[in-house]
Amino acid sequence: MKRRKTKKIMVGKVAVGEFSKISIQSMLKLPSEDIIGNVKQALDLEKEGCDILRVAIPNKNALKLIYAIKKEIKIPLVADIHFDYRLAVESVFAGADKVRINPGNIGGVACVKEIVKACVFKNIPIRVGVNSGSLPKSILKKYSTPNVNALCDSVISSVNILEKLNFDKIIVSVKSSNVMNTIEAYEFLSQKIEYPLHLGVTEAGSETQGVLKSSCAIGSLLTRGIGDTIRVTLTDEPKKEIDVAKELLAVLGMKKNGIEIISCPTCGRTKVDLMDFTKKVKNHFKDSKKNIKLALMGCAVNGPGEASEADLGVAFGENEGIIFKNGKILKKVSYNYIFEELVKVADDFV
Repeated sequence: MKRRKTKKIMVGKVAVGEFSKISIQSMLKLPSEDIIGNVKQALDLEKEGCDILRVAIPNKNALKLIYAIKKEIKIPLVADIHFDYRLAVESVFAGADKVRINPGNIGGVACVKEIVKACVFKNIPIRVGVNSGSLPKSILKKYSTPNVNALCDSVISSVNILEKLNFDKIIVSVKSSNVMNTIEAYEFLSQKIEYPLHLGVTEAGSETQGVLKSSCAIGSLLTRGIGDTIRVTLTDEPKKEIDVAKELLAVLGMKKNGIEIISCPTCGRTKVDLMDFTKKVKNHFKDSKKNIKLALMGCAVNGPGEASEADLGVAFGENEGIIFKNGKILKKVSYNYIFEELVKVADDFV
């Protein structure tokens, strides 16, 4: 798929836009006064594969988070600011690598000007983060509802303000909790602005709904070449956001994510507990860096033939199975030993 070219913006040492790799983002979720907990969560997310990390700065005391976290992590840290432009300015000087502001609640042009001054001085970007739930009153009055036109109008108006202040280190997000509105808004903006787009669905929900909403919206846009950095939002642990984002990029062929497991859904022909076996295999290889496509098939119908695109695989019969490589059978093994044999073959695979 051909990606849309956008302006290259550096967030710390991470490039966003201009065909750079799609970066994965998440956000810290602990109370801002819990500095130790937030630092630990930040380190966990960095280890999990987060490329850019965001932290809410709801008050002046929360600025301590920026100092504490920046000492411990190597990935860039973004300060998320609402309502008080002074917190954005102070976050910049505390060491944030980017600030995220929402034009619906950050104040007028004079407030934005002060943020721009600080960002120019420190040479860091601004993300214009527009959400359907916090549009400016003037925009809501004009459109009556937070529809696609309202979202895009808010983005373009905000970008115009920044450009008039001679500021162009801009990243844009335009998130709705409605999947189709999100897709349409990003499609429109991709034709109107040159700045990198941060994809996501706001207030996506708990795990199942959140994964589905994010996958539909983000996946649809990425397949059309739209999007430079992503965040999957879940009402869940932030590590799950990273895992889902990595899996999403992997299935789209945009990121190597270790061992990819493909498995059949099982049916009445399946004579072994393939669900349990699949969980066991997935857990064993979860930290593997090898790029192998591994097929786990419940019967001969879904055996080497149907899984011929896999590098390695297993097809089960009754209490036994065959291990195959590149579609060719290597060995037949009893069910009790097939896991260990599969691990050995995978470990030796080049």
